[in-house]
Amino acid sequence: MANITIFGAGNIGSAVAGIAVKGGANVQVIDRNPDKATAAAEGVTGAKFGEAAITGDIVVLALPFPAYDEAIAAYADQLAGKTVVDVSNPIDFTTFDLALPEGAKSAAEYVAAKLPQSSVVKAFNTTFAATLATGENDGAPTVVQLAADDEAAKKSVAAFIEAAGLKTVDAGALKRAQYLEGYGALQIILGVTEQTPWTAGFKVVK
Repeated sequence: MANITIFGAGNIGSAVAGIAVKGGANVQVIDRNPDKATAAAEGVTGAKFGEAAITGDIVVLALPFPAYDEAIAAYADQLAGKTVVDVSNPIDFTTFDLALPEGAKSAAEYVAAKLPQSSVVKAFNTTFAATLATGENDGAPTVVQLAADDEAAKKSVAAFIEAAGLKTVDAGALKRAQYLEGYGALQIILGVTEQTPWTAGFKVVK
């Protein structure tokens, strides 16, 4: 049974928590509001940011990208040796351009540089919360795209997603997060401009 910790109890964090619970994992949700964390999904253990210790072997950063530095600084020692999942789309919402720290090529690679003793996986950023929560997109299982350098870490993330009935596709090495983040930004732009609904998303047709 997987042990998963999720930072953040917003829409994405709650949806990922629901996926993990459905897949049979033990799930901890950490948020500044522990009551909100407990309510993220049925069956999770809620905990308060800054006070709780990480219990998961897989840690999902379901936070806005600007909040990453604080979370990493607070939990860097505990994140060592963990699989860390980056779900962010680092966007400037005034221009809808990608907004990264100077020198960073992607949010995922930025996190990997900050956490050299962790295995970073990019996931969940090309799927809206609605399709993650339902597990379906236009009558088919929701597809989550993954990128990572550590194949074992990538497979462990794919395993808990697929255990809940969703599908995954392997985008390759962590540097492919650059493409996934551009894709995620495009989806958000299309949603904001009402050209696609927030219940839409990437679908594999075979």
